Amino acid sequence: RVAVALSAAGGFGKLIGASRAMREVYVALERAAPTTVPVLITGESGTGKELAARSLHDASARAKGPFEVIDCGAMPPTLIEAELFGYERGAFTGAVGSKPGRFELANLGTLFLDEIGSIPIEMQVKLLRALQESEFERVGGVKTIRVDVRVVAATNSDLKREIAQGTFRDDLYYRLNVVPIALPPLRERGGDIPMLVRHFIAKFNARLRKSVQGITPEAAALLEAYSWPG
Repeated sequence: RVAVALSAAGGFGKLIGASRAMREVYVALERAAPTTVPVLITGESGTGKELAARSLHDASARAKGPFEVIDCGAMPPTLIEAELFGYERGAFTGAVGSKPGRFELANLGTLFLDEIGSIPIEMQVKLLRALQESEFERVGGVKTIRVDVRVVAATNSDLKREIAQGTFRDDLYYRLNVVPIALPPLRERGGDIPMLVRHFIAKFNARLRKSVQGITPEAAALLEAYSWPG
């Protein structure tokens, strides 16, 4: 049996849904929250991976600490090392001062690495060392910096396939995948659609100062019948 306490809004943390598929996600998040081990969240685009990571952070003992996010897929390969670990003045052209990286900023909190499959292969070794040793050096620096950071990663890629293709390190995969959590697509949790509709109506009513009361039965039927490819 799957048992989990739902919020008053019918969800867990920032996640919404009461379907069995989502309740299983909530149980996994509740079990992982008290620990400090890395978590790997997988799922298609739009399934709520960052919301799951934030919910995990909020349910943990680190909730009062920082929650730092880096989108590895949107970061140019030449800048990702400086973004992760920071840099010292003069480390490269334009570095007119020193700057802490996301690992430093997330100290005593959580670092969320979104789209981890996009991180360049040459950076994966340095990330692995930071995860294993909880220490690193800034770009252009010589001082070793120690941190206490809980790492949560997410991807919509098949990392095992990328390992087979040689674009993702298997040792990094196993270091990140200590607790795997898979988010179901909406087409596998259709019973949650009415709850999500109510949530978004309330959200945009508040944002746009509207007073929409609901949707028509025909619109609800269309949403329920849609295949939700992403």
